[in-house]
Amino acid sequence: MQTERLLRLPEVLSIIGLKKSAWYNGIKEGKYPAPMKRGRDSVWLLSMVQSVVSEFIASHAQRSESR
Repeated sequence: MQTERLLRLPEVLSIIGLKKSAWYNGIKEGKYPAPMKRGRDSVWLLSMVQSVVSEFIASHAQRSESR
């Protein structure tokens, strides 16, 4: 099991595979988790980002099975 840690935006984007504008639009729409502030930095918990990836995989698998 991986330990929890904080991710800054460049690392989040590399995991998610989105551009910055798409990520922030998703936050505004409530699709992605809002950042936490650590001083001037915006950070996300690794588990929050991993759950976004897991939800995407699950929804894609459901769509593939329904075809």
